[in-house]
Amino acid sequence: MGNSWACFSPKEKEVSFVREPSKRLPNYSSPFSPFSFSTKSKSKKRENLDEYDDALIQQQAQLAAALLFQHHQQTGSLPLNRSTSVVYPSPAPKKIPRSSSSGQHSRADHSLIHPHQLLNQIEGLETNRLVLVHGGGFGAWCWYKTITLLEESGYRVDAVDLTGSGVHSFDTNSITTLAQYVKPLTDILEKLGDGEKVILVGHDFGGACISYVMELFPSKISKAIFVAAAMLSSGQSTLDVFSQQMGSNDLMQQAQAFLYANGKDQPPTAIDLDKALVKDLLFNQSPAKDVSLALVSMRPIPFAPVMEKLSLSEANYGSVRRFYVVTQEDCAVPVPLQENMVQTNPPEEVFWLKGSDHAPFFSRPQSLHKILVEISQIPPKHV
Repeated sequence: MGNSWACFSPKEKEVSFVREPSKRLPNYSSPFSPFSFSTKSKSKKRENLDEYDDALIQQQAQLAAALLFQHHQQTGSLPLNRSTSVVYPSPAPKKIPRSSSSGQHSRADHSLIHPHQLLNQIEGLETNRLVLVHGGGFGAWCWYKTITLLEESGYRVDAVDLTGSGVHSFDTNSITTLAQYVKPLTDILEKLGDGEKVILVGHDFGGACISYVMELFPSKISKAIFVAAAMLSSGQSTLDVFSQQMGSNDLMQQAQAFLYANGKDQPPTAIDLDKALVKDLLFNQSPAKDVSLALVSMRPIPFAPVMEKLSLSEANYGSVRRFYVVTQEDCAVPVPLQENMVQTNPPEEVFWLKGSDHAPFFSRPQSLHKILVEISQIPPKHV
């Protein structure tokens, strides 16, 4: 969950960057390219669209919550299996009628994407199925806006609760390996049919989780998208990378609380966060309603998987196309730390999400959606 281990941090090496006008960064040759408008009026337009979209999606979320509450009142339980790995799959993509009035949008256009504008592109994609992997402390619930936007655009979406996260009932303190933590994700990949592929999207600690399965199932992954996420090199742990923050993060050190389920004489078993401080740390640009959702939904982060070093090979992990999304107003995983990961382990392309805190699915859902769609439409490389 961001740089939750700042107290372990050595001083990070200084990184310098040169700004370039392009939006996308092939091979990270142009380090800065704000995914934003060049004028204040267009920036304001994008913000208004995000707010407008927030309102529409929130109405749907409130309706879903009301139905769940009604079901709970009638049956005494939720329509979810809390004893096993929980995955929220989407139905098959709808056939959306085309409209002759659709206009072409440039890739720098932050206007609302309408489903009829994507129908033909989706039908020609290598895959239209995305698997969303939450970060430490989060759950599948955090993607509710992104799920709605992608499904309305014709994509198939799975949002997974990793072990001990979201509504998964396993005790976080009992998770001892990364393999155990990501099992709900590996279950999805194992069940894919021959020739079937997905796009993985990992946020925060979810970056290490998708890296782990990239090594195991490279032929089943079309692309991997890291959103303010731990993008590791072989031999690194998430702790190694997230502890390399420049200076000290006083807010993080104040917010974090180590849990010792096995006793104070043993290593920590999990990390929890002070709910009074997470708004400034994680959600400094997010709507109040989403902060409230997070405060009642977040769970502790298992510590053992965070310390586990990954073994990543060029033949497997290195064969999967990687993309990175930088969140520019992030207080948990600051921009210099994200830049450092990109420089150390360069992805194919880098996208910059202006105005986003550590939770772009809350603070900039439309802009994040636009980037995910754009990456999904990048054609396969022909060897």
